[in-house]
Amino acid sequence: MATIGHWFCLRSQPKHEHIAAAHLKKMEGVDVFLPRVRFQRSTRQGKAWVTEALFPNYLFARFDWQNSLRQVQAARGVSGVVHFGERWPVIAEAVIAELQAAVGADELHTISTTLHPGDVVEIAEGAMRGLSAVVTRVLPSRERVAVLMEFLGRQTTIEVPIISIIKEGDVRATAFQTPDKSAS
Repeated sequence: MATIGHWFCLRSQPKHEHIAAAHLKKMEGVDVFLPRVRFQRSTRQGKAWVTEALFPNYLFARFDWQNSLRQVQAARGVSGVVHFGERWPVIAEAVIAELQAAVGADELHTISTTLHPGDVVEIAEGAMRGLSAVVTRVLPSRERVAVLMEFLGRQTTIEVPIISIIKEGDVRATAFQTPDKSAS
């Protein structure tokens, strides 16, 4: 049965995106899309794989706004549907389709930790955040990589922790900014 309605952005309760998605998926006439990323993070016990929502505290649902709004808003884990006063913005099908293509059918994108010299990367943490670089050496014993980057008009080689870079084409949740908190 085809779902009638539009895609909306829903705000979940903190760290409850997966709970909201699970409850919404049980509702008739509601399609849910919760894009997630899986990556390695350093912990006190060493590296650990973690899975997080691509957009922390947000997920997408397609439903008939007039008939299902109250039911969707009341679902466990859902804090509300994003709206701006009396305006309830819808997400274009093409945007959702593009996100679905990027993360895959299982709604999970795994960020590869395999790097090779010549790989184009983006620095995701620290003072150099957002700058592009090229891997020149991988230093596995120190869990670092040497990268060549353009900085202040000249090429410079620096060493950075492997976990603080993103390989070109990968997306990490921290690279996205969430919508304005004043929206409710």
